[in-house]
Amino acid sequence: MEQQSRLAGTVRPGGRTARVRAAVLEATQDELVECGFHGLNMDRVAARAGVGKTTVYRRWTNPAGLVADLMSELADISAPHADTGGIEGDLLANARNVLSAVTDPRLGATFQAVIAAATSDEEAAAALNAFYGRRLRDWAPVVESAVGRGELPRGTDALEVLRAVSAPLYYRLLVTREPLDEQTADRAARAALEAARAGAFTRS
Repeated sequence: MEQQSRLAGTVRPGGRTARVRAAVLEATQDELVECGFHGLNMDRVAARAGVGKTTVYRRWTNPAGLVADLMSELADISAPHADTGGIEGDLLANARNVLSAVTDPRLGATFQAVIAAATSDEEAAAALNAFYGRRLRDWAPVVESAVGRGELPRGTDALEVLRAVSAPLYYRLLVTREPLDEQTADRAARAALEAARAGAFTRS
């Protein structure tokens, strides 16, 4: 699920408040990449962003609050779901978006830091769950449209299809540490599509 690898340039209208938030989230991502979730320090984030410590503590309270807001921002600036006119093209686009995100040096490191923290920190897990839940819901219409066109069986669970596309990529990224490339992404998308066509993801 592709995002821009830096938050700079994504500031929305809103004056100083929006600029402060963008600077703080940029600094938060820098700290995550360099130090990981458990090394995230709010004083360093404030200094890096060029804002007062009281501003950071008042708005975000703790490192988990910073991470939750960062993940929300990354979801906001994620690429929208594809609309290629067919489910195969849409799932290939989804797989390529995941590949682009997790192999980006900065963005991939951000995800890996939060994923690693989520195994032991409930707040990090909640932020990660919210991000991926939103991205799955954003892409669900491509599967639902395919069901409506008769490309997939009625009752196909859109979220399960999308999980099946990205699961092999995250397995290589986090478990086996194998290389990831477009061939791998395309294979994952086509395998998920064949399983979906066979009814593997229909609701009972």
